[in-house]
Amino acid sequence: MDDLPPGTLLGRQVDGVTCGPSVLVVTAVLTGSGWPGAVADRFADAQRTAHRQANRLWPRALGTTPWGMRAWLHRHAPAAGRYRVRPATAGALAGVRAAGVPVPLLVGSGWLPRHWVLVLPPSGDGRWRVYEPGSGRVRALDPELFGQGAPAAVTRLLGWPRPWAVLLPAR
Repeated sequence: MDDLPPGTLLGRQVDGVTCGPSVLVVTAVLTGSGWPGAVADRFADAQRTAHRQANRLWPRALGTTPWGMRAWLHRHAPAAGRYRVRPATAGALAGVRAAGVPVPLLVGSGWLPRHWVLVLPPSGDGRWRVYEPGSGRVRALDPELFGQGAPAAVTRLLGWPRPWAVLLPAR
């Protein structure tokens, strides 16, 4: 995972509601669980499969809930370990750095959560490397921007300015 510098293309989400499933599939691959199901060479199919599996009761048109993300990782990406859902408080965001595994992060507007991204284990310079599925690329983000009230800078990198929830390892 350390060899994924900013700019690395990992794969784009196939539509406006598969950011969460894209994050799930990439998490499964990066943690050694492999591709989910029998769609190892088709990222779009893997996203759709993960979306169906994660949203058993929740309408897929509304994206993927944090609890659906957590349950999917438990069932389909055992090498990732167990996660717990936490509000994206300053303390929870500080825990991302020490996680040592990819960490799904839900961002959105000031009113609504809207988009899943994946924080990769940090680089040596203190910036987060973040897989942003809308572009399909890894981006570099200074996590201090969240606390500094820099919504335009965060939006340029992640698509949305405010962190809402984070899935942290349950160790």
